[in-house]
Amino acid sequence: MKSDWKYLFVVYVILLSLESKKWVLGEPKIPCYFIFGDSLVDNGNNNLLITTAKANYKPYGIDFPKGATGRFSNGRNLADFIAEYLKFPNYIPPFKNTRGFNILQGVNYASGAAGIRQETGQSQGQVISFDQQLRNHNLIISRIRRSMGNNDSATTTYLKRCLYLVGIGSNDYLNNYYMPFSYPTSRLFTPQDYAIVLTQQLSSQLKTLYGEGGRKIAVFGLGIIGCTPYARATFDTQGSPCVENINNATQLFNIALKPLIQDLNAKYIDAKFTFIDVSQISTIQPPNQVQLVSDGPCCEVQPDKLQCVPFGRVCGNRNGYTFWDGVHPTEVAFEALANRSFNAQFPNDTYPYDINQLVHLNLQ
Repeated sequence: MKSDWKYLFVVYVILLSLESKKWVLGEPKIPCYFIFGDSLVDNGNNNLLITTAKANYKPYGIDFPKGATGRFSNGRNLADFIAEYLKFPNYIPPFKNTRGFNILQGVNYASGAAGIRQETGQSQGQVISFDQQLRNHNLIISRIRRSMGNNDSATTTYLKRCLYLVGIGSNDYLNNYYMPFSYPTSRLFTPQDYAIVLTQQLSSQLKTLYGEGGRKIAVFGLGIIGCTPYARATFDTQGSPCVENINNATQLFNIALKPLIQDLNAKYIDAKFTFIDVSQISTIQPPNQVQLVSDGPCCEVQPDKLQCVPFGRVCGNRNGYTFWDGVHPTEVAFEALANRSFNAQFPNDTYPYDINQLVHLNLQ
């Protein structure tokens, strides 16, 4: 009987550790971490929305301790890995679940299908646009300020040490510009003009984030979304491995981000912005990196669809695939992106800082 008790106790401890997901000892590198973006970093904000852009069903989360939480992957996503590298004791909670959570450690505002533009993703139903995410952040800042006795100076000093991750823009292409039957943008703008419009709006949004106290801001560029299984199945590749006109259009946006970061750093000398070149990280691989299957999804996806079939089949080797569904990476692919975002392996992975350098900067 005594040995049975010890066995049950050990099982309880293991389950408790998985539930709380406390993966490190010691203090986090920064006091708080705020996350803005789309499905690459959404961890459950879309669960209660009336939208098809949600991932709170199996097989999503098949490799995550809590199962299908709303993360668009088989396991952890980009924001989760960054939280681990920053040594936070728990993953940052979604905005919808902040009651009872320690918001002083940060909040995740991201929403699957969301974009820089207000209308982006709405063909799938309700989404939380970047503008709305910023408004939600304003509410959280008000709560943080109240928790500090309405001391503006203390709040400002606290927030400027935090990391702000911004990963958005892919849906402004796949769920807007390249959906001509739902949106007029491809008729109103050339790819060059659209990149300029998006960059201008993003610039205004990043300035809003600065106005709310953000001082260390990492902006993620777009990946090679013309090479996703969804793009390959939906658009004419014209004999190429990928849909090159989509990749060319999104690269125009990526090219505009570096001078945007330069301008923001020049204008706001008390802040530091950095650019994470997801396209570079996706295409320039270290020689020792294992090659993953990248021309198809790991989970079962219906033709011309983005997401996994509910309770559908999954591949046997999830660590051998780049894409979990039609557009979203597997956990192992998310980890590779997060690793090089945090500690750049090549000079052009990040500009002018990787995330590890950014969080250690001393700002006035």
